[in-house]
Amino acid sequence: MKNNTAYIRELAALAPIIPVLVVEDVAHAVPLAEALVRGGLPVLEVTLRTPAALGVIAAMATVAGARVGAGTLVTIADVEAAKAAGATFGVTPGSPVALVDACLAAGLPLLPGAATATEAMTLQARGFEVLKFFPAEGAGGIKTLKGLGGPLPGLSFCPTGGVTPENARDYLALSNVVCAGGSWIAPSNLVKAGKWDEIEERARHAAALPR
Repeated sequence: MKNNTAYIRELAALAPIIPVLVVEDVAHAVPLAEALVRGGLPVLEVTLRTPAALGVIAAMATVAGARVGAGTLVTIADVEAAKAAGATFGVTPGSPVALVDACLAAGLPLLPGAATATEAMTLQARGFEVLKFFPAEGAGGIKTLKGLGGPLPGLSFCPTGGVTPENARDYLALSNVVCAGGSWIAPSNLVKAGKWDEIEERARHAAALPR
Protein backbone atom coordinates (compact mmCIF):
# COMPACT_ATOMS: atom_id res chain seq x y z
CA MET A 1 0.00 0.00 0.00
CA LYS A 2 3.03 2.28 0.03
CA ASN A 3 2.36 3.40 -3.54
CA ASN A 4 -1.24 4.27 -2.69
CA THR A 5 -0.16 6.21 0.38
CA ALA A 6 2.64 7.98 -1.47
CA TYR A 7 0.31 9.10 -4.25
CA ILE A 8 -2.41 10.32 -1.90
CA ARG A 9 0.16 12.18 0.21
CA GLU A 10 1.52 13.74 -2.96
CA LEU A 11 -1.97 14.96 -3.87
CA ALA A 12 -2.61 16.26 -0.35
CA ALA A 13 0.63 18.25 -0.47
CA LEU A 14 -0.40 20.12 -3.62
CA ALA A 15 -3.03 22.31 -1.94
CA PRO A 16 -4.76 22.64 1.43
CA ILE A 17 -8.24 22.20 -0.05
CA ILE A 18 -9.63 19.65 -2.49
CA PRO A 19 -12.72 21.09 -4.19
CA VAL A 20 -15.67 18.70 -4.01
CA LEU A 21 -17.51 19.19 -7.29
CA VAL A 22 -21.05 18.43 -8.39
CA VAL A 23 -21.23 19.18 -12.12
CA GLU A 24 -24.35 18.67 -14.20
CA ASP A 25 -23.11 19.74 -17.63
CA VAL A 26 -20.00 18.37 -19.37
CA ALA A 27 -19.63 21.73 -21.12
CA HIS A 28 -18.71 23.24 -17.76
CA ALA A 29 -15.96 20.72 -17.03
CA VAL A 30 -12.97 22.25 -18.80
CA PRO A 31 -13.52 25.92 -17.87
CA LEU A 32 -14.22 24.89 -14.27
CA ALA A 33 -11.08 22.80 -14.01
CA GLU A 34 -9.02 25.55 -15.64
CA ALA A 35 -10.33 28.13 -13.17
CA LEU A 36 -9.53 25.91 -10.20
CA VAL A 37 -6.03 25.09 -11.45
CA ARG A 38 -5.33 28.78 -12.11
CA GLY A 39 -6.50 29.53 -8.59
CA GLY A 40 -4.04 27.06 -7.10
CA LEU A 41 -6.28 24.04 -6.48
CA PRO A 42 -5.17 21.36 -8.94
CA VAL A 43 -6.62 18.33 -7.13
CA LEU A 44 -10.27 17.95 -8.10
CA GLU A 45 -12.84 15.54 -6.70
CA VAL A 46 -15.75 15.06 -9.10
CA THR A 47 -18.62 13.42 -7.28
CA LEU A 48 -20.58 10.73 -9.09
CA ARG A 49 -23.86 12.41 -8.20
CA THR A 50 -24.95 13.50 -11.65
CA PRO A 51 -25.45 11.68 -14.97
CA ALA A 52 -22.72 13.87 -16.46
CA ALA A 53 -20.07 13.01 -13.85
CA LEU A 54 -18.10 10.45 -15.85
CA GLY A 55 -18.02 12.74 -18.87
CA VAL A 56 -16.91 15.56 -16.62
CA ILE A 57 -14.03 13.47 -15.29
CA ALA A 58 -12.94 12.59 -18.81
CA ALA A 59 -13.04 16.23 -19.92
CA MET A 60 -11.25 17.56 -16.83
CA ALA A 61 -8.53 14.95 -17.28
CA THR A 62 -7.47 16.81 -20.43
CA VAL A 63 -6.75 20.04 -18.52
CA ALA A 64 -3.06 20.69 -17.97
CA GLY A 65 -2.12 20.55 -14.30
CA ALA A 66 -5.39 19.01 -13.12
CA ARG A 67 -5.33 15.87 -10.96
CA VAL A 68 -8.84 14.51 -11.30
CA GLY A 69 -10.44 11.98 -9.01
CA ALA A 70 -13.86 10.44 -8.56
CA GLY A 71 -15.76 10.95 -5.35
CA THR A 72 -18.79 9.20 -3.94
CA LEU A 73 -17.60 5.79 -5.07
CA VAL A 74 -20.15 3.44 -3.53
CA THR A 75 -20.25 0.40 -5.84
CA ILE A 76 -17.78 -1.76 -7.71
CA ALA A 77 -19.32 -0.50 -10.95
CA ASP A 78 -18.52 3.07 -9.84
CA VAL A 79 -14.86 2.13 -9.42
CA GLU A 80 -14.61 0.54 -12.84
CA ALA A 81 -16.43 3.41 -14.57
CA ALA A 82 -14.36 6.08 -12.82
CA LYS A 83 -11.08 4.42 -13.76
CA ALA A 84 -12.23 4.04 -17.36
CA ALA A 85 -13.20 7.72 -17.47
CA GLY A 86 -9.69 8.78 -16.50
CA ALA A 87 -9.91 9.29 -12.73
CA THR A 88 -6.45 9.13 -11.16
CA PHE A 89 -7.74 8.53 -7.64
CA GLY A 90 -10.95 7.60 -5.87
CA VAL A 91 -12.73 8.82 -2.76
CA THR A 92 -15.32 6.85 -0.81
CA PRO A 93 -17.76 8.01 1.88
CA GLY A 94 -17.26 4.73 3.72
CA SER A 95 -15.04 1.70 3.25
CA PRO A 96 -16.81 -1.66 2.92
CA VAL A 97 -14.34 -4.44 2.19
CA ALA A 98 -15.64 -5.19 -1.32
CA LEU A 99 -15.37 -1.55 -2.37
CA VAL A 100 -11.81 -1.21 -1.10
CA ASP A 101 -10.90 -4.49 -2.77
CA ALA A 102 -12.32 -3.21 -6.08
CA CYS A 103 -10.17 -0.07 -5.92
CA LEU A 104 -7.07 -2.09 -5.17
CA ALA A 105 -7.84 -4.54 -7.98
CA ALA A 106 -8.36 -1.66 -10.41
CA GLY A 107 -5.11 0.00 -9.34
CA LEU A 108 -7.03 3.14 -8.40
CA PRO A 109 -5.30 5.06 -5.58
CA LEU A 110 -7.84 5.53 -2.82
CA LEU A 111 -8.73 8.06 -0.17
CA PRO A 112 -11.05 5.81 1.85
CA GLY A 113 -13.76 7.19 4.11
CA ALA A 114 -13.83 6.61 7.87
CA ALA A 115 -15.83 8.19 10.68
CA THR A 116 -14.85 6.11 13.72
CA ALA A 117 -11.74 4.75 15.40
CA THR A 118 -12.72 1.20 14.42
CA GLU A 119 -13.07 2.14 10.76
CA ALA A 120 -9.78 4.04 10.84
CA MET A 121 -7.96 1.15 12.52
CA THR A 122 -9.39 -1.35 10.04
CA LEU A 123 -8.10 0.71 7.13
CA GLN A 124 -4.75 1.24 8.81
CA ALA A 125 -4.41 -2.53 9.18
CA ARG A 126 -4.86 -2.80 5.41
CA GLY A 127 -2.03 -0.33 4.83
CA PHE A 128 -3.91 2.93 4.35
CA GLU A 129 -2.34 5.90 6.11
CA VAL A 130 -4.35 8.83 4.72
CA LEU A 131 -8.11 8.68 5.23
CA LYS A 132 -11.11 10.81 4.42
CA PHE A 133 -12.84 11.80 7.67
CA PHE A 134 -16.52 11.93 6.72
CA PRO A 135 -18.93 13.41 7.52
CA ALA A 136 -16.51 15.66 9.36
CA GLU A 137 -18.85 17.94 11.27
CA GLY A 138 -21.46 15.24 11.77
CA ALA A 139 -18.86 12.84 13.16
CA GLY A 140 -17.60 15.25 15.78
CA GLY A 141 -15.38 17.51 13.75
CA ILE A 142 -12.20 18.91 15.23
CA LYS A 143 -12.75 17.33 18.65
CA THR A 144 -12.99 13.85 17.18
CA LEU A 145 -9.91 14.33 15.01
CA LYS A 146 -7.95 15.54 18.02
CA GLY A 147 -9.13 12.47 19.92
CA LEU A 148 -8.08 10.11 17.14
CA GLY A 149 -4.64 11.70 16.95
CA GLY A 150 -3.52 10.35 20.32
CA PRO A 151 -4.02 6.61 19.86
CA LEU A 152 -3.57 6.65 16.05
CA PRO A 153 -0.52 8.86 15.41
CA GLY A 154 0.31 7.09 12.17
CA LEU A 155 -2.85 8.23 10.42
CA SER A 156 -3.56 11.45 8.56
CA PHE A 157 -6.97 12.73 7.54
CA CYS A 158 -8.75 14.79 4.93
CA PRO A 159 -11.92 16.02 6.67
CA THR A 160 -14.86 16.53 4.33
CA GLY A 161 -18.48 17.34 5.04
CA GLY A 162 -19.25 20.60 6.75
CA VAL A 163 -15.84 22.16 6.17
CA THR A 164 -16.37 25.85 5.41
CA PRO A 165 -14.29 29.01 4.93
CA GLU A 166 -15.05 29.78 8.57
CA ASN A 167 -13.71 26.54 10.08
CA ALA A 168 -11.20 25.35 7.45
CA ARG A 169 -8.26 27.04 9.21
CA ASP A 170 -9.06 25.23 12.46
CA TYR A 171 -9.17 21.86 10.70
CA LEU A 172 -5.95 22.51 8.80
CA ALA A 173 -4.19 23.53 12.02
CA LEU A 174 -4.51 19.97 13.37
CA SER A 175 -1.32 17.94 13.15
CA ASN A 176 -3.13 14.90 11.72
CA VAL A 177 -4.93 16.82 8.96
CA VAL A 178 -3.09 17.00 5.63
CA CYS A 179 -5.82 18.74 3.62
CA ALA A 180 -9.59 19.18 3.62
CA GLY A 181 -12.40 18.76 1.14
CA GLY A 182 -14.79 21.62 0.49
CA SER A 183 -17.75 22.34 -1.74
CA TRP A 184 -17.85 26.11 -1.18
CA ILE A 185 -15.20 26.89 -3.79
CA ALA A 186 -17.35 25.91 -6.76
CA PRO A 187 -20.99 25.69 -5.66
CA SER A 188 -23.48 24.59 -8.27
CA ASN A 189 -25.02 28.04 -8.70
CA LEU A 190 -21.67 29.57 -9.71
CA VAL A 191 -20.86 26.64 -11.99
CA LYS A 192 -24.23 26.82 -13.75
CA ALA A 193 -23.79 30.57 -14.22
CA GLY A 194 -20.27 30.14 -15.60
CA LYS A 195 -18.76 32.43 -12.97
CA TRP A 196 -15.24 31.19 -13.63
CA ASP A 197 -13.50 34.34 -12.40
CA GLU A 198 -15.34 34.17 -9.08
CA ILE A 199 -14.55 30.48 -8.72
CA GLU A 200 -10.89 31.19 -9.47
CA GLU A 201 -10.83 33.86 -6.78
CA ARG A 202 -12.42 31.49 -4.26
CA ALA A 203 -9.81 28.90 -5.18
CA ARG A 204 -7.04 31.45 -4.70
CA HIS A 205 -8.24 32.23 -1.18
CA ALA A 206 -8.53 28.53 -0.33
CA ALA A 207 -5.08 27.78 -1.74
CA ALA A 208 -3.60 30.43 0.57
CA LEU A 209 -4.96 28.83 3.75
CA PRO A 210 -2.16 27.97 6.17
CA ARG A 211 -1.50 24.45 7.38
